[in-house]
Amino acid sequence: MKHCFVYEYYHPHLGGGESLLKQLAEGLVERGHQCTVVTARLAETPARELINGVEVRRVRVPRRGDRYWFTLMGLPAVLAAAGGADIIHAPTYNGAIAAWTAARMLRKPVVLHPFEVLGRLWLKLGIRPVPAAGFMAFERLVLSLPFDAYGCISRHTMRSLAAAAPAAGKAFLAYPGIDYSLFDPGAQDGRKEIRRQLGIDGDTFLCMYSGRPGFIKGLEFLVDAIPEIRQKVPTARFLLLLANQPETKYREALAALARFREDEVIVRPPVSRAELPLYFQASDCVIVPSLNEGFGFTCVEACTMGRPVVATRAGSLPEVISGRYVLVEPGSAAAIATGVERVHRGDCQVSGIKRFEWQDAIDRHIQACEDLLASPGCAQRSQGRPYDFK
Repeated sequence: MKHCFVYEYYHPHLGGGESLLKQLAEGLVERGHQCTVVTARLAETPARELINGVEVRRVRVPRRGDRYWFTLMGLPAVLAAAGGADIIHAPTYNGAIAAWTAARMLRKPVVLHPFEVLGRLWLKLGIRPVPAAGFMAFERLVLSLPFDAYGCISRHTMRSLAAAAPAAGKAFLAYPGIDYSLFDPGAQDGRKEIRRQLGIDGDTFLCMYSGRPGFIKGLEFLVDAIPEIRQKVPTARFLLLLANQPETKYREALAALARFREDEVIVRPPVSRAELPLYFQASDCVIVPSLNEGFGFTCVEACTMGRPVVATRAGSLPEVISGRYVLVEPGSAAAIATGVERVHRGDCQVSGIKRFEWQDAIDRHIQACEDLLASPGCAQRSQGRPYDFK
């Protein structure tokens, strides 16, 4: 099959969605499929390139608000790239309208991948009321469009989709996979070396956060919990591997963290994927304070590396967490502090490690796409004559 993915960001942009899309597209290519990605052009990236067999076409957009400009400016590139595709794919949110419009104009099936469905949670994320209402309305608009199938990355996402768009049939579940060759706790032990580089002694209880300071990530509650955690666990110290996007939330996070000394909180930019498992090994507790998660890569990767995790009961996290963990209520600094204290004294829930294989995810996507192409409605539409944009 020939697949066209429409997504506002792609490699080298960092993020769980970007990682998911890259792994899926490259996995499909390995199975003999053809994949093209239409995305926003980042600084210092070429307009076109081939990355591990995936053709990447980048749309030039203004740097400020690039993802929103992609919604408006991406359609011509999608029409050009998707003309020879069998199926068009798009996640929520910014590429979805261009993908759906191109699919209808070209008479091709389109699959929506709702990485998360927030609904009224938009109004509880600390966003100003007017923008929050706008984001919620835009999500409703996207979900009101009749896509041909919906690829969900957790059962939580499927339930949220069903509640937000009751008419959205043809949903299928495909958990993302974890690279177990990379996240292998027995492959190498980086604990001593990473702690040496950070200046962390053996008695320090190192708490780690890794990811973006986005609205749903709940970082502000972790920051507010730091004084109480240090009171409960005097040897606690914090490592934040913090991405600088979105810029506004990043600046807010740095301002809030400025009250702490570096011997209390260490802030570093994200490390490479190859290094991330070593940083998990160096930590004594990984904190995932999210207000929602469609899947939760950081949580699953930390669990895979055998690290105790404090995570909220938000989104899919209770569904995917395993190993040694404590689940706490979202949006509460006090709950996070209590969770870390429990990990420190060894009071964790314990279960077997859950595995999420990429091959299973790719198999599920291929089967869903084959079923879609074989469906009567898809066959009937393909008999129509598409517009000619050449």
